[in-house]
Amino acid sequence: MKALLMLENGKTFEGVGFGYEHDVLCEVVFNSAMCGYTELLTDPSYAGQGVVMTFPLMGNYGICYDDAESTRPWLGAFIVHSVSGLASNFRCDLSLDTYLKQNKIPGMYGLDTRALTRILRESGTMKGMICYGENIDTAAMQQKIRDFALKSHVPEVSCNGGKVYGDGKIRVALADYGVKLNIVRSLVKRGCTVKCFPYDANFEDMLAFNPDGIMLSNGPGDPTACTKAIQELKKVYDYGIPTFAICLGHQLMALAKGASTYRLKYGHRGINHPVKDLQTSRVYITSQNHGFVVDAGTVDPAVADVSFVSMNDQSVEGLTYKNGKVFSVQFHPEASPGPLDTGFLFDKFIHLIGGGQL
Repeated sequence: MKALLMLENGKTFEGVGFGYEHDVLCEVVFNSAMCGYTELLTDPSYAGQGVVMTFPLMGNYGICYDDAESTRPWLGAFIVHSVSGLASNFRCDLSLDTYLKQNKIPGMYGLDTRALTRILRESGTMKGMICYGENIDTAAMQQKIRDFALKSHVPEVSCNGGKVYGDGKIRVALADYGVKLNIVRSLVKRGCTVKCFPYDANFEDMLAFNPDGIMLSNGPGDPTACTKAIQELKKVYDYGIPTFAICLGHQLMALAKGASTYRLKYGHRGINHPVKDLQTSRVYITSQNHGFVVDAGTVDPAVADVSFVSMNDQSVEGLTYKNGKVFSVQFHPEASPGPLDTGFLFDKFIHLIGGGQL
């Protein structure tokens, strides 16, 4: 079926629908990864976003359930240049097209994704709409895009609380703002019992679990919308319990300690982003997915030091707090693009708790 993508600046792209062919409004972003679309589709941080893949071909190895980062896909739409009609992989469970249909995720292919990506780089991330059919009312699309308000998806991607993973001796309370399962796996394989708490959980509820440490997860959207979480993280910091924060969790802890965040023009989304460790001067290739960053100029040097920076735009990629109990990173050490370059950060967390050696 014919598909039409319209951006809020009025630019349109014609293509062909696949997956669940149902009209959708979304925030249109791009991702520069050449592979890993199963992980991307199931990453809760993409909730509500129409993701444009810059690499031209997707679907050639199908969907592998073992690679999923949650039990379902979350993104608003999947926009690609070409879709493989053949899924060839001994681990393949089903085709990309079938997976999108089953989970009611709209897809679109056959458009010039290179031109679309250049528009998003030059003009910034935009709202957009995909419609399907032969007689599409573009004026109605424009009005719907104008009326479309972006919202926080954290409440819908967070758990209801109570789920426990692993049976290790180290007890970790995980604040779930949209956690990727590989964060949980990374802790469990290091001897942790991980209990998930919802995004708006009280710190007192976490303490009732008697945790040795606290993990703050990734998640979607603007961190300033998570007002309850920010207030609770002030208590976490003051209590002095070992805490490791990733992505949205990193931003929320920074906000709790007085820093500010701002929206990037087109975000960092891909598995090839270099970051520099300011202590060792070593550069790591990282996986990233975020549209907001901590403003370096608002980080109080009496509270925290910037520990990592992006080699592409020098934005903040990590903070180490002066209380000696809290550290955070903007990138995803569990995503293994290196493949294991930054896994040592989980080891650092375990060492901080007192359960291991670096």
